[in-house]
Parts: sequence; structure tokens; C-alpha cells
Amino acid sequence: MSMENEEPMEASSSESEDDEMDEKSDDDDDRPKTFLPGQELKEDEQLVCDQSAYVMLHQAQTGAPCLSFDIIQDNLGNDRHQFPMTAYLVAGTQAQSAHLNNILVFKMSNLHQTSKGEDEASESEDDDDEEEDEEHKPEMTFAVIKNQGCVNRIRATNFKNSVLAASWSELGRVDVWNITQQLQAVDEPALLERYNLDTVANPVKPLYSFNGHQLEGFGLDWCPTEPGVLATGDCRRDIHIWKPNEAGTWTVDQRPLVGHTGSVEDIQWSPNERNVLATCSVDKTIRIWDTRAAPSKACMLTAENAHQNDVNVISWNSKEPFIASGGDDGVLHIWDLRQFPTAPVGTFKHHTAPITSVEWHWTEASVLASSGEDNQVAFWDLAVERDDDEVVDEELKNLPPQLLFIHQGQTDIKELHWHKQIPGVMVTTAHTGFNIFKTISV
Repeated sequence: MSMENEEPMEASSSESEDDEMDEKSDDDDDRPKTFLPGQELKEDEQLVCDQSAYVMLHQAQTGAPCLSFDIIQDNLGNDRHQFPMTAYLVAGTQAQSAHLNNILVFKMSNLHQTSKGEDEASESEDDDDEEEDEEHKPEMTFAVIKNQGCVNRIRATNFKNSVLAASWSELGRVDVWNITQQLQAVDEPALLERYNLDTVANPVKPLYSFNGHQLEGFGLDWCPTEPGVLATGDCRRDIHIWKPNEAGTWTVDQRPLVGHTGSVEDIQWSPNERNVLATCSVDKTIRIWDTRAAPSKACMLTAENAHQNDVNVISWNSKEPFIASGGDDGVLHIWDLRQFPTAPVGTFKHHTAPITSVEWHWTEASVLASSGEDNQVAFWDLAVERDDDEVVDEELKNLPPQLLFIHQGQTDIKELHWHKQIPGVMVTTAHTGFNIFKTISV
């Protein structure tokens, strides 16, 4: 497992299979050109990064890929802007052998700014900065929990002075873990050494496990307005609501919410209204539920044929009554809940493959990010409109004016999250590892 800083980039070398970023040869007289997804590279062309586009960009490797993760709310303060930065994450691996999978609790630290101003760059050329580079090397510390089966999805929450993580296993089980000890261990080398020794003989066990789904799933979300309440959805179509009890475990309603006819792909609780959640499914629908009603009557609103194909992901805006959805059709829809379930109020077709993740920015109500199987992360600002008399570069005129930024360089991107305590910082995971970065755009 390793972490390294990378030259800021918009795309990796087309000849690299492990995401190494190569700089363009000095003797290449051709002026750099803007690369847009869908274009073909000539045999003698390669993609290089635009260093001016990123404030920070670092890459991390975890061995087996982690196709789901969550950012943990920490005690370092909100609205952090100062470098070097620190972030805590929890992730689950998808190793080829089921018994080799883990829940990873890890700390990324010493995350320095990777772009320099012209004055800083000229000064560094004149100085011997090897020692400085070593001091600026990013660090990553892991505490490992053995897990049976690949982790389909994982989500964290703070509950009763502890940090909990819920994980969906491919074996059809949902586990809840107390990861407070692991977070303390990654902060203290002595604690981490003791933890690693202790877990050899005494593997960490989940606080609670639920096998009632009987089939694996992906839908998973902690309720932000009722601490400890959890919703889980499976590939059969069933959604179960969990509520914490006095015994320190959970009571899971064995009666699933009735409505979907296909796999539940994503679940999002309302950020503001208790008992209200949204789900999306392979059955092409997006549904809004009120869990106070009986499970057979809890579905209040349904957007039929919300996408042409499977609806993969949804995100509920914390500031405005909007839900964003992404599907196998590569389309990003924006839904106004005041008009739901009528047609979406915004539609963006930029991704050229299924959308795998979407998330609104937590403070900028018009900003969101999306990722797709086309190896792109796109930043959007829905407040942007193109003026009729605006002069647009010929090669950019077909791009939506709301498209702020395209990040590339990872293969098969699965999930992305904004860091809610560090403005503008984005973390993404893919088959080729993690990226943590901050652009000049957000």
C-alpha cells in the first residue's frame, strides 16, 4: 500500500497501465492541445497533465482495488484551507479471493500543494530541493479489519461518540463496525503496532450483522437527521429500515418497503426531512418514500422511466430541493422535488458510458460532480449559462457551458466524494487506486 504525489494532470499517459504521468518531451515542438474525451490520439501523441489546473493532486494505492469508500468526519475542524492537509477514510476491498478482503481505515496526511506559482517555481529551480521533496512526501497509514467477501458499498457515520461503518458484502450480509479504535490506531504508531498484534489472535467482529436480505446489494445510507438509522437495499428489490435500540444493536424491520421491481442500486436519505428517503433501481424508476407509513404504502412518489436504462446513482442536494441521478445511459438528470415526478428540469449528456457516481457539493448548491465508466470525473455548475454573444473555442463549443472541469487519469472510476470539511477537495476511487485533489475550478 502506497501513496505518492503526482504532477497535476487532466489525463494519464495513453501508454501507461499503472497511471504513471509522463511529461511531454522537451524536443517536441508541437504546442499542447486541449484533449477532449472521445478524441483519438495519434501514434506519437500522449496525454500530459495541465499543472495549472490543480492546486493539489495525490495518488494512493491500496493493493486490491476499493470500489467503495467514505470520508470520515474528523475533529480537525471545518472549512480547512491550510496545507498540508489530512483526511480520514474507510473503504472496502474487492480482492479476487473472497477470504482476502478487508475493511480499510486509513489516514492520508502531509498532503501538500502540488502546484506552484511562477515565483515559487523559479526559486525551486535554483535550490537543492531534495530534502524539501522528502518533507513534502504524502503519507498513508492503515488499520485493517478482515472481511468475508468483496465489499460492494460502505458508509460511515458518527453515533454516540463513536464512528461506525456499515458495509454491504457480496455474500448478502450487511455488517456494522465500530471503527473508533482503528481511527485512534492510525494516529499513533504505538497503538497501531499493538492493534496489529492483537488482531492476529482476536479478529475484529462487527457490532451487528443482518442476513435477512438473502441476496447481495448496493443500496446503503445512514440517515443524517436521525442518528443510527440505516437503510439498506438489495439486488432482489427489497429495502429494509434499521433503527438502533437500547441494547447497542439494531432492530431491522423485516417487512421490506414495497415498490421496486428490480435491483435497488442507490439509497439517499433526505438531508432535511426525517423519515424521507429516495431510491433508484434497475427498473428505471426513482422513488420517494415516507418510512412512517406501512412498508406496503410507504412509496409516495415514483418517476417512471427516469432513465432509458438502469438508474445507478442518486444524490440529494442539501441546500435546494433537487435530486441528481445518473444511469447506464450516460445521462445526468436534475429533478426538482417541487415538480417531481414530472420531467427533469435539467439533462446533461456528456459521459460516453454508464455513470457510476454523482454527488452534490455540500455548500455550493449549484455545483455537483459525476463519474463514469468512460474514466472521467466531471465537475458541473448548473448556475452557469452561455451568453449568446460569447466567443467559444471551436473545439469546445459542443461542451455544455455548465461543465466546469474534467479530471482523468484513473481507469474504471467507481465512486467519488467531496470532503465536507476541506472546501473543494475531491476523493475518487477506481480500479487503479485513489486520487485526492483540489482544482482551481471549485
